[in-house]
Amino acid sequence: MTKRQKIAIAAFVVLAALAAARCGGGKSEAVPWVTIDESYAPKNAVEEFIKNDAEVRGALPVEIRNYGRDKAVLARFKGRQFAQPTENVLAMFFKGLDGWMVVDIKYKNESERDVQRTMLYVLAAGRWTVGDSGTLLK
Repeated sequence: MTKRQKIAIAAFVVLAALAAARCGGGKSEAVPWVTIDESYAPKNAVEEFIKNDAEVRGALPVEIRNYGRDKAVLARFKGRQFAQPTENVLAMFFKGLDGWMVVDIKYKNESERDVQRTMLYVLAAGRWTVGDSGTLLK
């Protein structure tokens, strides 16, 4: 193999890795679904918020897929208020932004229909709230 061929292969591998990272690289599929029920011990404040909200609504159990602060997932988020936001955009809309998380949620509604949505939770002024709801773009 010539030096030129090796360089071409190396460039192809680097470009493929960059393209995979830009598209999410399948990372979202690697995040497992977790069932939250009465006995579930939340791992963070957002999971506790979700569990408490579902208990109040009588919606337990719910399933979640918590992406955390994955910027690639945030870039794929499309909600009612935001489409592919960045941290800087969130900081403009949520004064005192201290954090955010993207979480998929699945549950059954009152008529036993499956509902799935992606939630953007924001931590602003020391309190977690729903920043937006929507879906993840492919």
